[in-house]
Amino acid sequence: MKIGSMILMIALGALWTGCTGQHSTNFDNPDANYTWQVHDPQRPIPPVVTPGTEDRLPPSDAVVLFDGTDLSAWKGTKQPNQPALWKVENGYLEVVPQTGDIETKEVFGSCQLHIEWAAPAAVKGDSQGRGNSGVFFMGRYEVQVLDSYNNLTYADGQAGAIYSQNPPLVNVCRAPGQWQTYDIIFHAPKFEGEKLVRPADVTVLHNGVLVQDGWILTGPTAWKQRPPYEPHPEKLPVSLQDHGNPVRYRNIWIRPLPDNKDN
Repeated sequence: MKIGSMILMIALGALWTGCTGQHSTNFDNPDANYTWQVHDPQRPIPPVVTPGTEDRLPPSDAVVLFDGTDLSAWKGTKQPNQPALWKVENGYLEVVPQTGDIETKEVFGSCQLHIEWAAPAAVKGDSQGRGNSGVFFMGRYEVQVLDSYNNLTYADGQAGAIYSQNPPLVNVCRAPGQWQTYDIIFHAPKFEGEKLVRPADVTVLHNGVLVQDGWILTGPTAWKQRPPYEPHPEKLPVSLQDHGNPVRYRNIWIRPLPDNKDN
């Protein structure tokens, strides 16, 4: 980790602790950190969830956002009540340039998202003009989608980056036209009125490789700027970006996560 990034993480950690009034972990008395006693028989048992028949397939508690058939879970964003205008064929959906972003009809907060994507097999353009799209949580926190295979661009804008904030730990992008996977854990920020009491954080596995390790977001992601947090609802849609390139997506599912990160 670069020194600047380390300072940022320390500062945000201090902000988070100060905002929530939480104390740091008590290593001298571990019991002070837990509500339940060790092996307490009254402690609630985790619910049973049936996993998918393959790791890439949705478990029994997932919300399937795209199964290869239609865009019934999505809507357009250019106008109110606009249908999603992207193309669906052969089990995938494809960005139709200039039709606008699409977003889920259902809203989500903290979540686990699985999504597969492919940059166009026919390479056109370079840098940010090549296979560009993005996965947005709550309409403002972006994990970048980009054809980063032998394609030089700025570090915090390549595939797997938290756009404008943090480059991926490594570049594991496959060749254009090949399917790639993102498995993303997103913890939504928490506000009390106008006050931020917990920043958002995100973990990303790209093609099974850890590329974002609990990155604490400094605020929304944006081009050439790092705007501060502004209060917003606890749940908002997940959206996919139309950046003018016919990027494809398939096998999209999401698991809402309990908002108990502070416990």
